[in-house]
Amino acid sequence: MKRLWAPWRIEYIRSPKHNGCIFCDFPKEHRDDERLILYRGEHSFIIMNNYPYNPGHVMIAPYRHVGKWEDLNDDELLEIMKLSQLVIEALKDVMNPDGFNMGVNLSRVAGAGIDDHVHLHIVPRWNGDTNFMPVIANTKVIPESLHEAYYELKGAIDRIVKKEKV
Repeated sequence: MKRLWAPWRIEYIRSPKHNGCIFCDFPKEHRDDERLILYRGEHSFIIMNNYPYNPGHVMIAPYRHVGKWEDLNDDELLEIMKLSQLVIEALKDVMNPDGFNMGVNLSRVAGAGIDDHVHLHIVPRWNGDTNFMPVIANTKVIPESLHEAYYELKGAIDRIVKKEKV
């Protein structure tokens, strides 16, 4: 049997699991660094994905608990799209990806891990970021810690927002 040592995973394994909706609860806690909330808008916010497909995988969600995309109001829809532009600019600045995947998984059957609170995924992609590990070993290698990526992206977002307000 082959083994892949991933000692950093023990923190997740031992940590208590969240009961409830992370998109509702985490913003209310005001522990943005710990909860990986990158930016707060008026109607929605940007948060890092705790189980990223690639480094820099983020999600944008409305504060309001909404399970259907078609139930988002105009303010929420517009802000989610504007925040997607902001986070893409920040990702380009600090991670220099070759492209992006953006998507919304609507319902469990469509791949939603959290299917009762809509959210937009943005995943930076690089040429060659898919390699033999997922195919041969059913394992995805993430080369950067969540907290390193968080602080890089948060800094870039803060710089962009500050520059736009001038």
